[in-house]
Amino acid sequence: MYKYHCLNPISHVGLERLDENYVKTEDAGDADIILVRSAKMHDMEFGPNLKAIARAGAGVNNIPLDRCAEDGIVVFNTPGANANGVKELVIAGMLLAARDIIGGINWVQEHEEDGDIAKVTEKKKKAFAGTELQGKKLGVIGLGAIGVLVANAATNLGMDVYGYDPYLSVESAWKLSRNIHHANTVDELYKECDYITIHVPALEDTKGMIDKNAISLMKKNVVVLNFARDTLVNSEDMVDALVSGAVKCYVTDFPTPEIAGVKGAIVIPHLGASTEESEDNCAKMAVDEIRDFIENGNISHSVNYPDCTLGAKGEEDRITVFHHNIPNMLGQFTSLLAQEDMNILLMTNKSRKEYAYTVMDVDKKVDDTVVEKLKAIDGVLKVRVIK
Repeated sequence: MYKYHCLNPISHVGLERLDENYVKTEDAGDADIILVRSAKMHDMEFGPNLKAIARAGAGVNNIPLDRCAEDGIVVFNTPGANANGVKELVIAGMLLAARDIIGGINWVQEHEEDGDIAKVTEKKKKAFAGTELQGKKLGVIGLGAIGVLVANAATNLGMDVYGYDPYLSVESAWKLSRNIHHANTVDELYKECDYITIHVPALEDTKGMIDKNAISLMKKNVVVLNFARDTLVNSEDMVDALVSGAVKCYVTDFPTPEIAGVKGAIVIPHLGASTEESEDNCAKMAVDEIRDFIENGNISHSVNYPDCTLGAKGEEDRITVFHHNIPNMLGQFTSLLAQEDMNILLMTNKSRKEYAYTVMDVDKKVDDTVVEKLKAIDGVLKVRVIK
């Protein structure tokens, strides 16, 4: 029996995928599994039974990844599960920036009691008319799950799309429309495009990447869209660009004190992945990842350990070992099991930077003595046996 705890409300559509072997607990310190959306976890004390944390969403800056890795706690996220919801809001953001829809609606509301409003409208509407998206150039920075969908949708709207991603995956490349132009550098994209949308994670080398230097390379009256992370854009530099007119419009899904209320900023209250469908998809994906890990020891879509799978567990005991990525770890594992007269039937090992994960199916029942000997090997962080 495994206990799970939800730090945020998690869609019942996902939780229904947990069978009778999983029970909910209100005590996070007693949980084997924690499911979370936006709750801050950096100051949390983790209980001794905690095996995994599943983030029902993509961003994991609310979770202490390094501490979890050292404790042998796998952190999962759900990349792509909310991609369509974000894509649709990005398209809506471009339309809001291209046509002054918000200004037009506000004008109508201000004159709603004017008995002659229909006639006056014909004189005033030009102020809100704007331009079309068709034929405009869109630059997409980051071609992951969301970026690919945005690029393809914009192509279907008749936009001339440029994509930049030095780490483009094979999977994303297969999904990308052949009509997308490949930008060799991000500077090329800045110089060419009328609209620029950013879809990269918030890392040390991406934080503040849209700053005064980047903006200086962009076309005058460019529209910048940020539905990824607020820290990707330098707020002070963006405010200066909006005030000076260098940037026509900044559409962001992240309200901050610096940007809220600035003329030219369209600020949306973090709605990108908040559709019912996105929340359901994220919850289902998170639960499926958790079950595969708990029941089979397999890891997929982890952000602090390598993806690693040995398939469905059979009748044999399965040993999973979390350890540092240092030489001769596998040799020590196999030697120890040989001394215990155990034969390894199947084995896989994957590494990710300084951490590694090993899964072994053995032909005999694994007792506590074997587990303690494995734990005693220098560099081993945690050992779990799935019986």
